Amino acid sequence: MRFSIEPFNHKRTTELRNSGRDDNDQIAEKQISDGGGNPCRSCLKHIPAGEMMLVAGMRPFERLNPYAECGPVFFCEKGCTPWDAQGIPPVLQNTGDYLVKAYSADERIIYGTGQITPTDDLTGYIDQLFERADVAFVDIRSSRNNCFLARARR
Repeated sequence: MRFSIEPFNHKRTTELRNSGRDDNDQIAEKQISDGGGNPCRSCLKHIPAGEMMLVAGMRPFERLNPYAECGPVFFCEKGCTPWDAQGIPPVLQNTGDYLVKAYSADERIIYGTGQITPTDDLTGYIDQLFERADVAFVDIRSSRNNCFLARARR
């Protein structure tokens, strides 16, 4: 693996938990996790059934631009430890497939890189993308709902 997986920006996640306001300037919704498809974008684990979670419209980009997608994401309501380990985090190990897209340093999609990638091929495809000099980072999203899950960097 030529890359590491990083969670949603910790500073922004902390701001969301403290203020309650998301990137749409709306109050994040509080819901109870069903324990199934509720992956926290900070610890990159599934939020356990019965635990409170925040559902927020968030944008995993530094700057606004036409490619800076904003969408619904889940976070543990209580502070959790952001993912900071090697390998593939728990939320990326059992869904079946993901939408994988490469971006340039100016946060633009690099056309032709977006593909639905089976879990077993995830590391291979991301490694392949990082062979390109123009790839700054790779976003991993839900292949069914297009929600941001995590980001890969060299």
